Amino acid sequence: MPKRGYHHGNLRQALVEAALALIEAKGPAGFTLSEAAKQAGVTPAAVYRHFGGRDDLIAEAARQGYEIFGDVMQYAYDSGQPSALEAFEATGRAYLAFARQHPGHYIAMFESGVSVNRTPELAAAAARARGVLEQAAGDLSRHIPADRRPPASMFSAHVWAMSHGVVELFARNAPGAQAPYDPQALLEAGIGIYLRGLGLIDPDR
Repeated sequence: MPKRGYHHGNLRQALVEAALALIEAKGPAGFTLSEAAKQAGVTPAAVYRHFGGRDDLIAEAARQGYEIFGDVMQYAYDSGQPSALEAFEATGRAYLAFARQHPGHYIAMFESGVSVNRTPELAAAAARARGVLEQAAGDLSRHIPADRRPPASMFSAHVWAMSHGVVELFARNAPGAQAPYDPQALLEAGIGIYLRGLGLIDPDR
């Protein structure tokens, strides 16, 4: 694998990419800054010109992950318009697709132990991504009578938790995990049951 570093003119990003590769291979706690520097083709001292420590490097990987995640969720939401139901279901599918396509970012975001509030930039990127799902939930919840309508933040949190659970248990090849069904089918069935319970889709759909 060719070294990525100064010759690309962007050492900071080369270090993030090195960290992402190491996170995928060893987990967020399984590598050192020296290893990230070696993978990027620079000396360990060069890392400290950009990051104060490993958690700062992981936080930047997570921030970039949330930016990608937010874009993916927004695209899914937009693709379902003008149907509030299709837009909402699309954001659930997008969660699973993101976890599959960007495992290093996903781990940095959700499994590293780095607080989402570590930097204002990370917090803002995470809030933007959550906001897309809340918007989709809010659009759909307007079809529920007011006396039975859950807050959009609760609605979206339920689906986020369901999506996250399917990813963690069945879509990431966790040791000992064996999906009883295809993760995509499992997630869509779960969302369908949830939406039926709220009266948002027909019982026989």
